[in-house]
Amino acid sequence: MKHLICYSLIFLSVALFAQEKDRDLPKANEAFSAKKYDEAEANYRISESNNPTKAIASYNLGNAIYKQNQIGEAKFSYQKALKNASLRPEKHQAFYNLGNVFMKEKNYAAAVEAYKNALRNNPDDEEGRYNYALAKKMLKENPPKKDDKKDKKEDKKDDKKKEDQKDKKDDKNKDKDKKEDKKDGEGNNKKDKPQPKPSQGGISKQRLENLLDAVNNEEKKIQDKVNAKKVKGKPIQTEKDW
Repeated sequence: MKHLICYSLIFLSVALFAQEKDRDLPKANEAFSAKKYDEAEANYRISESNNPTKAIASYNLGNAIYKQNQIGEAKFSYQKALKNASLRPEKHQAFYNLGNVFMKEKNYAAAVEAYKNALRNNPDDEEGRYNYALAKKMLKENPPKKDDKKDKKEDKKDDKKKEDQKDKKDDKNKDKDKKEDKKDGEGNNKKDKPQPKPSQGGISKQRLENLLDAVNNEEKKIQDKVNAKKVKGKPIQTEKDW
């Protein structure tokens, strides 16, 4: 159980690097601490959109998504954080959590590299050192499968053969269409080509609804504050006639 504690330790808190004039980040951190991860995610996304060159929002967004068990999606946020990271503590935490993601995905080779880079940015990280050793152990016990060169050549031959057969069939169909068009006195092929279906990937419907609710709640809070200020600033009518 020790390794489970180690490679989830860093998620107990979010990074709190200084962010000037970013009002959404503190609200997101507060929601994260209260375990309201969907609300935290919404505010981190707003903070990220307002500060696209900063690493902190992307990193914390990855943590909020990770807490919702969307491991693969969290990985992209950590990678984005690394692109914008300029400080060693930022790089250390992003590489560390990226290593955690790879461990969850059982991609031990990638995990080894991620933990190695985390240690380069913080050599004193004992948990990172332990996880690095654990990842190497898991990689040794579960080496990546090597492709058989002979099988690869056979697969290429089969693919080439299928492709040639398909080309021949397409050519025959084209000749047939031309003959039919000529017979009917028409020069265009009236057959409609099938349209590609849109991708069904992305954020799930439930998570999307949660995000929209969180954003709407934030907008309502802001509007209430604006209305309160308007009422407070309204001049008081007196009955005295000076």
